[in-house]
Amino acid sequence: MTDGVVERSRPRDRILETARDMFHKHGIKGVGVDAITEAAGTNKMTLYRHFESKDELIVECLRANAAKAGAMWDAFEAEFPGDKLAQLHAWVRKAAAMLNADGRGCDMANAAAELTEPDHPARLVIKELKEAQRERLVTLCRDAGIGQAELLADTLSLLFEGARVSVQTVGAEGPSTQFVRMAEGLIVSFRGTAAG
Repeated sequence: MTDGVVERSRPRDRILETARDMFHKHGIKGVGVDAITEAAGTNKMTLYRHFESKDELIVECLRANAAKAGAMWDAFEAEFPGDKLAQLHAWVRKAAAMLNADGRGCDMANAAAELTEPDHPARLVIKELKEAQRERLVTLCRDAGIGQAELLADTLSLLFEGARVSVQTVGAEGPSTQFVRMAEGLIVSFRGTAAG
C-alpha cells in the first residue's frame, strides 16, 4: 500500500485496513486507537464517526478477513469449475502457502486467544466465521466424494491449526513443513476408506 493509495482511500477504508494490519502484526491488545489513527493519517473523531468503539472496529476487521477467505473459496471454484477434488487439493496448497506467508498465524484464532471475555462482541463473530469455514470445507469434502466428509474436514482443520501454531512456536522449519504431505495422505486415506 503506497502513500498515494492511502491518501486517496476513504477514511473508513484507511482506518479499517490500517487496523487489520496493525492487529495482525502487534495483536489486538497491543494496538490502541491513538496508534491506529496516527498510522491511518486521521484522528479519533473520524475513527469514532465510522466505528462506535474499538470493539466494533475489531469486529469489522474480522469480518473483512472473512470476506477475504470467502474470495479464496470462489477462486478455487473458478480455477477448477466443478472439480471438487481438485478444489480440495487447491485448499491444501493454499493452506501451505498461508503457513509460509508469515509467522503470525490465524487472525481469528489470535483474536480469540486475546479476547478472553466471553461476552466480547468479537467472540460471537469469530465463532460464526470459524463455523462457516468448517462448513465450507465439509461441503467441499462431501462434494469431492469423501464418505466421512465431516471427519476429514475436521482432521484437516485441526492439522492446519496445529501447523499454524507450530510455525509460531518453532518456526517454519519445524513440523509444519510436513503439512502438505500429511494433508494429501489424509485425503488419499479417506478416499480409500470411502471406496472400500
